[in-house]
Amino acid sequence: MSPLLEINGLTKSFGGLAAISKLDIAVETGEIVSVIGPNGAGKTTLFNLITGLYEPDGGQAAFDGHNLVRLKPNQITKLGIARTFQTVHLFPNMTVLENAMVGQHTRSRSGLLGAVLALPGTRAEEERIREKARDALSFFGTRLTGYRHDQPAGVLSYAEPKLLLLDEPTAGMNPRETQELTELIGRLRDERAFTIVVIEHDMRVVKGVSDRVVALDYGAKIAEGTYEEVAHNDHVIEAYLGRKAVESA
Repeated sequence: MSPLLEINGLTKSFGGLAAISKLDIAVETGEIVSVIGPNGAGKTTLFNLITGLYEPDGGQAAFDGHNLVRLKPNQITKLGIARTFQTVHLFPNMTVLENAMVGQHTRSRSGLLGAVLALPGTRAEEERIREKARDALSFFGTRLTGYRHDQPAGVLSYAEPKLLLLDEPTAGMNPRETQELTELIGRLRDERAFTIVVIEHDMRVVKGVSDRVVALDYGAKIAEGTYEEVAHNDHVIEAYLGRKAVESA
């Protein structure tokens, strides 16, 4: 059986600088894979290539048997890939629930005319979307978000993905929130059957959630394996701390 996400020889350069260099990664269904590396290692560029924001200079990326190269971001979303960004933009004049409903827009069938005339089919579809958004928000509850669903904007969108790409999800969180989100990432896999790839700088989070860890440096994969294997890899230590740290060790 093929991996859910399979990347072979993926390459992307900007002005002659290789952001991603002949990268190979395979993610199996149901895995949680963390991607780590120092700033500028190419982690977010990798997500941008997978989700169609960038077109690769070479190599292949496939998801669930579909070639992702040259697909538009909305086409990739419809296949079942959802991502977060380091900077989250919300609709501040909408409620938490309404913001969560936005994530369903790629799967709605009603057109402009139906919305303007409030046709029965459009109203029924909107209620289905509302219930899906409520279900998604109920999974996270109020302990993490601190918001009611009818309050102005707060949290996550929901788009029924098979694969979640989380870009530094704990950035800006305090230790308690970080621990809660770490637990929620595991629950998303265990209870909702999501496959997850996470970019994360907090190594406690990486250790807590990862089945496998991939380390990048200058766009190339320098290590892959369990958390313990990667955390003690000389190439990884050098990338984070420098050659002297390796020699001292």
